[in-house]
Amino acid sequence: MSDVAAIKNLVQKHGLLKTEISKIIVGQEKVIDEILLSIFSGGHALLIGVPGLAKTLMVNTIATTLGLDFKRIQFTPDLMPSDILGSEILDESRQFKFIKGPIFSNIILADEINRTPPKTQAALLEAMQERVVTVAGQRYPLSLPYFVLATQNPIEQEGTYPLPEAQLDRFMFSINLDYPSFQEEVDVVKATTSDSKPTVSALLNATQIIEFQQLVRRIPVADNVIEYAVNLVSKTRPKTEKAAQIVNDYIDWGAGPRASQNLILGAKTHAAVNGKFSPDIEDVQAVATGILRHRMIKNYKAEAEGLTIESIIKDLF
Repeated sequence: MSDVAAIKNLVQKHGLLKTEISKIIVGQEKVIDEILLSIFSGGHALLIGVPGLAKTLMVNTIATTLGLDFKRIQFTPDLMPSDILGSEILDESRQFKFIKGPIFSNIILADEINRTPPKTQAALLEAMQERVVTVAGQRYPLSLPYFVLATQNPIEQEGTYPLPEAQLDRFMFSINLDYPSFQEEVDVVKATTSDSKPTVSALLNATQIIEFQQLVRRIPVADNVIEYAVNLVSKTRPKTEKAAQIVNDYIDWGAGPRASQNLILGAKTHAAVNGKFSPDIEDVQAVATGILRHRMIKNYKAEAEGLTIESIIKDLF
């Protein structure tokens, strides 16, 4: 199949995926779009939202429609790295045998990642970065595609371990989950309090998703689009040559080079799922908020004046 035909196939599959997911998930279209962009780009996503907004159901539904294995890890303050990676045990013949932990799956929902100590966070983040787990000196490769969706609860921050900035940087997207609209909530209540149980079908498999990820990387990008993305990221870094005035005034720390790479990968995927054969500046802008949101740190002045990070990012376009 030529790349042109493959992109047309991706557009069709993306549309079918969204239709299938909407059988169970009401609304939240932007969230689902960004999760699918992450998966087809080969990145990970951080979901930030209060409890009860169907984060687990959403990830489970997406995993089913993609034909992938799904595991959920509920992070707690006493969770150890071996609880998620797996551990070696002595079997009946007194030989050491490795029992794989829940991290060995295609899609991992890391629920409330800020509830667990840094040692366990680091074990998960190594697996995310390297796609490999090391236990007792042995390296165990994870099956591809591999995608982590971590959730952070923005309330109840007492006694938690918020992810440091360097670790947040490993997530391609930071996705904010808002409350549903009035009509969406009415539809949710109707659907979940009746005895009908809609089911979704698998529309893809692991091999097809890997092919789509490779297709995205083959998409050509014009130099001016790459320069725009790098320039946009440069503007987020205070006290540097290209820093915007609003950044010097309100931002303590800007985005690193990983942001530029993710902007281009995200723009390529955004172009592909919309049937375009090469991304333009609008595609970069479409993914910029989700990619830059967790890579910029506001200062006290921005907090005092009630400025959101999203409004600062929009000002940089």
